[in-house]
Amino acid sequence: MLGNSALARQSTESIERLYITMRHLFYRGSFKISGTSGLALRELLLKLNPEIYGTIADPNKVELQGLMYVLDRLPEGIEQTPFINLTADEGYDASHFEPIIPLKRRRNCYRIDQDQMNIEVLRGRSDVYDILTHLTFFYNEADKIMQRAYDGNPKKITRVWEKIEAVVKAKKPLTLEEREVALMHLSYILGRSFQETLNAYNAFSFDKNKDRLFHIIYWMGKLSQMDITGQVNREVTFTSALRSQIGHHITGEKWANQIKEQLLANNLHERPVHIISANMHSVQNMLFAHRGLDKKYDADLEFQVYEELSSSLNKELRRSVKNYSIENGLIYIKDRSGANTDAQIIDLKDLDLNETAFAKHNFKGDDVIIVMDYAFGEQAFELMDELLKPYKINQPFKMNVKSISIMGKAGILEGVKGDIMVPNSFVHEGTADNYPFENQLNLADFEGQGLGVFEGMMITVLGTSLQNRNVLKFFKQTSWNSIGLEMEGAHYHKAIQIASKIRNHISSDVRVSYAYYASDNPLETGSTLASGGLGLTGVKPTYLITQRMIDKILTK
Repeated sequence: MLGNSALARQSTESIERLYITMRHLFYRGSFKISGTSGLALRELLLKLNPEIYGTIADPNKVELQGLMYVLDRLPEGIEQTPFINLTADEGYDASHFEPIIPLKRRRNCYRIDQDQMNIEVLRGRSDVYDILTHLTFFYNEADKIMQRAYDGNPKKITRVWEKIEAVVKAKKPLTLEEREVALMHLSYILGRSFQETLNAYNAFSFDKNKDRLFHIIYWMGKLSQMDITGQVNREVTFTSALRSQIGHHITGEKWANQIKEQLLANNLHERPVHIISANMHSVQNMLFAHRGLDKKYDADLEFQVYEELSSSLNKELRRSVKNYSIENGLIYIKDRSGANTDAQIIDLKDLDLNETAFAKHNFKGDDVIIVMDYAFGEQAFELMDELLKPYKINQPFKMNVKSISIMGKAGILEGVKGDIMVPNSFVHEGTADNYPFENQLNLADFEGQGLGVFEGMMITVLGTSLQNRNVLKFFKQTSWNSIGLEMEGAHYHKAIQIASKIRNHISSDVRVSYAYYASDNPLETGSTLASGGLGLTGVKPTYLITQRMIDKILTK
């Protein structure tokens, strides 16, 4: 029997081969799902058997949680389109096509006709890998559905599949009795119990399409059958514009110039600058929410205010805070570069910090905070690298960057969802590249808050969707002693080191702060990313990390 180290090496090799294969197919320009290349990708994914994809390797069970996770990140209707075309920003926004934005990925997609879906890739190679990994899983499950629906003979429809087809083509809403009969048939196709199928039906339902699960499963199986019988070829293509642009920082440069132009236009370009990579709400809310909502600051009730603002029911409260912040020193930069990464500029000079958690600092500086939304994988290097470069248009200037703070969500290897990780180094998966640093944050900053806090090395992975138990246990249990995995840290720090230590774009003594909150524990059954988001559990760690980062800025 192989030991864990040997199994981890095999899994790492599979990950590397997957990315090499994906990169080759990307530059080749296309591949067929049921062709040699598509099946090679599938074989590697099955060999790896990632935790997030649950029962992917079981030919008799369709993985429902993994399917929901994937479909939340792919455009609605993709199950009906045999042709998937990955593109750069090629002007579709000026056309009549309506953009389709996946629920949990910031990417524009366009349904060109009944057979083709275009997906814009604007966030670098990590976006390509992410899409291809999800599509490989998706088509693997589609072929499982086809095998069970047609009982191994794709030219002969079964009675059960006819029942499912009738549900999909029905003009009237199903009665409760009809729905339960149909779910019983569907449970056979999925290789799942009636209860599991019912739970999935409820989870997949939209207000506008209660029977969404039937439609998804039917079209997945139908296109698989049409592909196998030669009626259509499922295919993924990459446009020449995408292949020529990716990796050349074209989008990143446009994105960074938007921010520098606003600094210049508001005469903030010579001020001390602090960069925070986080989200578009936590810094804004901590600095403006109480005044914007006309509330007295109370440390004991602080997180309750942020929970209210995070609720999907309180859209008007969020609008009030946003409007107040824009009227009182916050500049909101809606991204128009295609990076899908908005930004904010906050002038601290005249900001009233009374009724905030920071009144105690008695801050008198004229510093400026730049808040940038989360980057995605390798995009982190492109955006940070371009942001730290001198501005060279019209009135050239270098930013006086004093500190850079990175907050993110990550998979934790010891602990539970909502706990906090404080890294002291990043190791880039698949290479010996490592990035140790002096973190301005430490364990003491987060102790006594009712959350688990862990300090140590973190792995920057090529994709969270490809991690399996063998690799994760190896990084946790050996002398690597890793506390978690994420996708951007090494990319951010590489850009910071280049700018501060080699190219001298910013000061060599720039201070860095890194902290992550746990979105999942991939080693714990039922706690992977596919098990769902944090909900309000994520409010406290998000705002606690934000508070500590702003504390460091104000106590320079």
